[in-house]
Amino acid sequence: MLKVGLTGGIGSGKSAVSAELAEHGAVVIDADAIAREVVEPGTPGLAAVVEEFGEGVLAPDGSLDRPRLGEIVFADEARLARLNAIVHPLVGERSAELMARAEAAGAPVVVYDVPLLVENGLESLYDVVVVVDTPDEVRVDRVVRSRGMDPEQVWARIRAQADRETRLAAADLVVDNSGTREQLTERVAQVWEELLARAS
Repeated sequence: MLKVGLTGGIGSGKSAVSAELAEHGAVVIDADAIAREVVEPGTPGLAAVVEEFGEGVLAPDGSLDRPRLGEIVFADEARLARLNAIVHPLVGERSAELMARAEAAGAPVVVYDVPLLVENGLESLYDVVVVVDTPDEVRVDRVVRSRGMDPEQVWARIRAQADRETRLAAADLVVDNSGTREQLTERVAQVWEELLARAS
């Protein structure tokens, strides 16, 4: 089984790439989805986050108010580190469970979709690292349009992540997503062929 680490900064189009790889037949383990799952209401993860950051990070329905928490942690590196210390071990545990399940099912390619792969020095966990690369200005524009975020907030998140050079230096394969959706689909198909060749 080929273990692939897929990464890219906010607004790079990493989710679109992971969705296309899933269509080709990859088993995708999505770290962001797991990170949401481990802090759902009633979980020990959410209790730990509230203990650290206070009741103010809860929405009226008792779920985590992610935008509010984001404003707090992306403005303060020490608080971001404290949040990561709570969430990352829980994500790691759940990911290992899903990875073992994929292995048992005989999946040839497992794609682990992890935004902070480079930032957390996780390259060695994967057989192949695939980086989705998009110019920073394009990423800001996309996030502002798709999520309605304030441009300065998007830049703050970009600055909190690895820069393009660092991310590209960690890549075995690069998916350029500065063009059209059709060009992206074409490039992902090539990457899939390459991954299958490596898996066999």
